[in-house]
Amino acid sequence: MNILIIFASYLLGSIPTGFLVGKYLKNIDLRTIGSGSTGATNVLRNVGKWPALFVFIIDVGKGVIAVTIAKKFADQDLIAVLAGISSISGHIWPIWLRGKGGKAVATGLGMFLAISWEVGLASLGIFLLVLAKTKFVSLSSISAAIVLPFFMLFYMGYFMNSYFFISLFVAVLVIWKHRTNIRRLLKGEESKINQNQ
Repeated sequence: MNILIIFASYLLGSIPTGFLVGKYLKNIDLRTIGSGSTGATNVLRNVGKWPALFVFIIDVGKGVIAVTIAKKFADQDLIAVLAGISSISGHIWPIWLRGKGGKAVATGLGMFLAISWEVGLASLGIFLLVLAKTKFVSLSSISAAIVLPFFMLFYMGYFMNSYFFISLFVAVLVIWKHRTNIRRLLKGEESKINQNQ
């Protein structure tokens, strides 16, 4: 049963929401334009505001659903964690798109909202605060990833638990997925949310 939950979570995460929206609305392949990501930010720049919001909500939902199902049908926190990681992995490396998907931010947010809504909302708050101040989606995502383990530690109160370690892992993963953005930020070449790539 646990293996089935984890595998189903990967398939759920693999649903290529942004790619499908881009194809359906504008007949474009998001993997070949802009940042090359199928996430909401690339949808925003190349398809539009409302499609991007739709993609963001669905991608968040993938993480929420995966963890919620694992919590309901498995009696171990570890299975919920693995289900969340599987959904994130599917989002980043979708089987349907030969492993080229998004950057884990939205689905990761969904995962942590399901694990701890306090931690998820706190991280979202940091994202929105940095975005409002800088207009850089990438910097906002990186900032939220950096503070995520600290929020989880504050909420859990101790280091030795699977939720804290998974928050640390996801933070590193998100930052790694934004490594090209970090280089552009350092060079002053990163696009703001109201600019095209």
